[in-house]
Amino acid sequence: MSINLTLLIVMGALYACGIYLILERSLTRVLLGLMLLANATNLLILATGGYAGLAPLYSKDIAAQDYNDPLPQALILTSIVISFAVTAFMLGIIYRTWVLARQDEIQDDIEDRRVAETPSFDAEDDAEIPAETSEFPVATVMAGGREMSAESAAAEEKPGSKNVAPGPEGGGK
Repeated sequence: MSINLTLLIVMGALYACGIYLILERSLTRVLLGLMLLANATNLLILATGGYAGLAPLYSKDIAAQDYNDPLPQALILTSIVISFAVTAFMLGIIYRTWVLARQDEIQDDIEDRRVAETPSFDAEDDAEIPAETSEFPVATVMAGGREMSAESAAAEEKPGSKNVAPGPEGGGK
């Protein structure tokens, strides 16, 4: 199988231009980039199919290597349908952004910038030994102006606890 060099150069140029356009901020350019990538992929599938041969209709007189492989043609047809659907979807998105905002460029919002500026290392999540960073101490707690153990504080929360002095809110006067 011999490969057509002109077809490969055109395919490479389409891929390069398509990737360049996808990296732009304008939705229209992204759409054009997607269309160029779809056409370059169609050329890639066409190049893998080899040279044109006879129609794949069986005859005893024709050798097997003389037939054309129908699979690349079916894949190209499928690729055309998928690229048409993606183009229609992108046109809908472009139309909606134009109607709502009257602009074609995608802007960064504040949250995107904040996420981009945060460091990738988190001391709590990435440490080998997790450190206790709870705001609530485990051993002792301050309750009612006095320091007590966590077990005593938990006992006060149970119904019928004798640790609470009755007051205006405790049921007695």
